[in-house]
Amino acid sequence: MRHALVTGGAGFIGSHLVDRLLIEGWRVTVADNFDPFYPRPIKERNVEPHRQRASYRLVEVDLRDLSGLRQLFDGPYDAIVHLAAKAGVRPSIADPISYQEVNVRGTQNLLELAREQDVKQFVFASSSSVYGVNPNVPWREEDHVLQPISPYASTKVSGELLGHVYSHLYGIRFIGLRFFTVYGPRQRPDLAIHKFARLMLEGKPIPVFGDGSTRRDYSYVDDIVTGIRAAMDYDRTPYEVVNLGNDRTVTLMEMIGGLESALGVTATIERHPEQPGDVPQTWASLEKARRMLGYDPRTNYADGVRRFASWIEGVRAASEVS
Repeated sequence: MRHALVTGGAGFIGSHLVDRLLIEGWRVTVADNFDPFYPRPIKERNVEPHRQRASYRLVEVDLRDLSGLRQLFDGPYDAIVHLAAKAGVRPSIADPISYQEVNVRGTQNLLELAREQDVKQFVFASSSSVYGVNPNVPWREEDHVLQPISPYASTKVSGELLGHVYSHLYGIRFIGLRFFTVYGPRQRPDLAIHKFARLMLEGKPIPVFGDGSTRRDYSYVDDIVTGIRAAMDYDRTPYEVVNLGNDRTVTLMEMIGGLESALGVTATIERHPEQPGDVPQTWASLEKARRMLGYDPRTNYADGVRRFASWIEGVRAASEVS
């Protein structure tokens, strides 16, 4: 039985990955500190079905606690998938030091443990935010002129560079995956699709920053998990950074229109000035992901947002009954 350590495995993307790994017969150890960035009960619901599995273990630990992390290593791992991080562009501007401590030192701690324990496969969740204001779209991994414009984005660049160091010095295969605006069931409540849907269903206005022309490459969570799984099995080169997106951009107003259609409600828009740290567009080139990982996203935005709408309506119905 293969064994994976998944950090952030109680969160949005992490819990979906754990679903897949348990179905495939992996043994899974999850490290999560249940950061109060959003309510703990949300993550508890994510992991509830996992707790019933004998091949699953959850350890509540902070990435900054190196001695605490060592308790995770009670046997060999075939792969570490490092998804945990302090998330969010705007909050990182308000609290840059804690983002540096968690996202950079936490990644360093895990790489040190991978070195000590001879773990040879390390998959790291990076972000499209590393590209910053790069006007050359679609964004390609070969473009080394990164222009991050938030502390969060800078920590993801640092994580990629730390991975290169440990790959070069210690033979750890490091695959950095630059995620592009992941959405779907269990999405974090602070992210736009989830936040807007909740406000729309409550009959409240949604805050729109700027004129609505910003564009995002929205990526459905099932496609992203498929890309992560391919990275876990990748065994050719020692270090790679790869985009995982959907290869199609959607404007903010198109995103809202898709939600209106899926939820059957009309949004009331509340206009605000553009926010510092936000980039005008994200757009992933998937040439490398297709070539290297066989990555081929199958879910377009209209289908994905319908699945998300079905999930959030089910969550609301369940909360009303309880």
